[in-house]
Amino acid sequence: MKPSLLPWALLLLATRPGPGPRPAAGAQGSCAHRCGFQDGLCSCHPTCFGLASCCSDIRDFCLEISPYSGSIMGGKAFVVQHLNWSSPTDSVICSFKESIQTRGFVDASGRVHCVSPLLYETGRIPFSLSMDNGRSFPRSGTWLAVHPSKVSESEKSHLVNETRWQYYGTAGTQGNLSLTWNTLTLPTTSVSIELWGYEETGKPYSQEWTAAWSYLYSLATDITNSGSFTFTPKPAAQNYQRWKVGALRIVSSKQHAGEKDVHALWSNEHALAWHLGDDFRADPVAWARAQCLAWEELEDQLPNFLEEVPDCPCTLAQARADSGRFQADYGCDLEHGSVCTYHPGAVHCVRSVQASPLYGSGQQCCYTAAGTQLLTADSTSGSTPDRGHDWGAPPYRVPPRVPGLSHWIYDVLSFYYCCLWAPECPRYMRRRPSSDCRSYRPPRLASAFGDPHFVTFDGTNFTFNGRGEYVLLEASGTDLRVQARAQTRMTPEGSQDRGTGLTAVAVQEGGSDVVEVRLREGAGALQVLVNQEVLSFEEQSWMDLKGMFLSVTVADRVSVMLSSGAGVEVSVQGPFLSVAVLLPEKFLTHTRGLLGTLNDDPADDFTLRSGQALPPGSSSRELSRFGADWAVENASSLLTYDSKSLVDSFLLGPKHDPSFLPLFPEETASGPSLESEVAELCGDDSFCRFDVAATGSLSVGNATRLLHRRHLRHAQSLQPVVSCGWLAPPANGHKQGVSYLVGATVRFGCESGYSLAGAEVSTCQADGTWSRPTPTCQPGRSYAVLLGIIFGGLAVVALVALVYVFLCRRRSNTAVWGSQP
Repeated sequence: MKPSLLPWALLLLATRPGPGPRPAAGAQGSCAHRCGFQDGLCSCHPTCFGLASCCSDIRDFCLEISPYSGSIMGGKAFVVQHLNWSSPTDSVICSFKESIQTRGFVDASGRVHCVSPLLYETGRIPFSLSMDNGRSFPRSGTWLAVHPSKVSESEKSHLVNETRWQYYGTAGTQGNLSLTWNTLTLPTTSVSIELWGYEETGKPYSQEWTAAWSYLYSLATDITNSGSFTFTPKPAAQNYQRWKVGALRIVSSKQHAGEKDVHALWSNEHALAWHLGDDFRADPVAWARAQCLAWEELEDQLPNFLEEVPDCPCTLAQARADSGRFQADYGCDLEHGSVCTYHPGAVHCVRSVQASPLYGSGQQCCYTAAGTQLLTADSTSGSTPDRGHDWGAPPYRVPPRVPGLSHWIYDVLSFYYCCLWAPECPRYMRRRPSSDCRSYRPPRLASAFGDPHFVTFDGTNFTFNGRGEYVLLEASGTDLRVQARAQTRMTPEGSQDRGTGLTAVAVQEGGSDVVEVRLREGAGALQVLVNQEVLSFEEQSWMDLKGMFLSVTVADRVSVMLSSGAGVEVSVQGPFLSVAVLLPEKFLTHTRGLLGTLNDDPADDFTLRSGQALPPGSSSRELSRFGADWAVENASSLLTYDSKSLVDSFLLGPKHDPSFLPLFPEETASGPSLESEVAELCGDDSFCRFDVAATGSLSVGNATRLLHRRHLRHAQSLQPVVSCGWLAPPANGHKQGVSYLVGATVRFGCESGYSLAGAEVSTCQADGTWSRPTPTCQPGRSYAVLLGIIFGGLAVVALVALVYVFLCRRRSNTAVWGSQP
């Protein structure tokens, strides 16, 4: 360690907690067994690179790998970076979570290779490396295991016409099936193709409930690695018939059949229609109906998970805006072309981010182009809740919490049985009914952006451009904390202006990971850190972390979704960060900080730590006292100090810089030279006008104007909407209208032979009730029947009259003829 860095580095060690107990082995001047630790003669913590305090062997023991992510199905090969081994060896063992080991090797160039294992969980998986056949594991790193649907297509083998595979044996679906793959991702001359099956066995919701992938049999062995394989499926042996969902695995022919955790390419998991027995092929509808009825019987014995899942948002706008609790369903996403295979008529679906706490279940909500919900009560295209959340649920590994696969077992296979292979879909929909939105409550929104300006949860607007580190939010109950760093902007001339802005935002809830989003120095781009370690998003845009999910779908925006349902969005526009915080209703009366007290009362938004509240009309100078009072304390800071300038300015320096003289809104003017341009650009937006005055830059003011507009649009999307709930059609009748929000109307009619008793139209009212109840359709009284009776009676009368007249005339004619000679 450099002597000049010693004082503040020691303070850093004193104020930043280590990752856990001290390692049992490893010299204090080495990173062997010490990755993540800061104590000792040198540091093995990720911050040491910027502080020039790293142990010289940090790259040999604290491992970087490439690629760093892969499917939970395993079989992904990766290389350990920066570690060069002098001679090839087969004594390499890679250990994941200290319990799962795979065999690695050293190639002729001295590079160390590992293979990821089959896992039953997603997220950052700790791994360690042994170069002495398992006697010691002094090296460590992190592997990112992801949901199978989120990995690159190049990492999979592909079922050609996947729908054909999953309908094979049903009417009109016979012949050959084909599989393709990229030969470069599996460098071997010959391959074997295996079928693996997935099942969950044991008593549901008990300790005996287990999940397992099993090797079943090989479709082909020792065939040329040509990149394609075609075959004609034959019914599997009876002892394999219990597996209904599975995947194909392609491995080198050098591997033993079914050998686990070797370099491999997996297909998508899918319904194994093509492998089912002769009874399925003889009468697939009857077979599927029997499976549907058996599933229905099982469902009726299981706990009712529907009471646990959240209500759906009422509109598409709400669903997309409530990003802390709902995220786009990759199977029906407006941003990716709205390919909604299982929900025709929908343009976008969302899933609840967090699984329900007790049963690990999930919610799905689908919407039409008009922005209204699609309900299963109206259409089989409606959204359905899930007994097993598609994304899984911590602690994973056990049913029904295994990512992707538990969802297949309890929700997807049954859909095939009841809806796709047999005409029994009403049975499925009765047990997977769409949620309407009568109990949905939108989250509350607060934002900070620009120089910086704040809009609190209760709607108070103010400006506080201090320089330092501040508490945006503290929430009791969940121990949610959001902190931010504000710094001055460097002008193009190299001087600092008198405005400040957010340059870093850090988030933690309870014992979760700490996520920090900051401006990358000199780049104007975002940098994301987890527990002070910089993350790469080159391979994955979604990460499962401890206590939260993290999404970076676009380069300039990061979304953090916390287990409480709170959401934090950080983006960059202009020279500074902006932050939006979304809080569910349960946070009412539990917040404090610069984003205010969430209690529907703006009068106490300027509450100090002591509990004293400054009056709503306080001047900007008085509000500086409010801002300074919420300066972060070193002992509770979530922010990272990984450079000398950050340590000097914020760790050793004051958390609120009292020497910095800010500008105050009531004391600023943009100057006569810019006044007309400011008026044209900003209009009546005071935030925009202030930022132009503070920075002298119209572009900065424009960025603030756009961010303010974004906040207003976001808030508008989250406005409560009244729903009257689903309205049923009458028995022996029908209805027109599938919107159940305030102002919507539903029209009723009856089938032929029935007449409507009651109102023909019902309207959803502002109090959440329908103006008229569903009418009834009564037999034999329809207008058509009545008219038929009337006209039929008249026809009979007319016919009788005609016959009478005819007979009378005939009798008259007979009398005349009888009198002639």
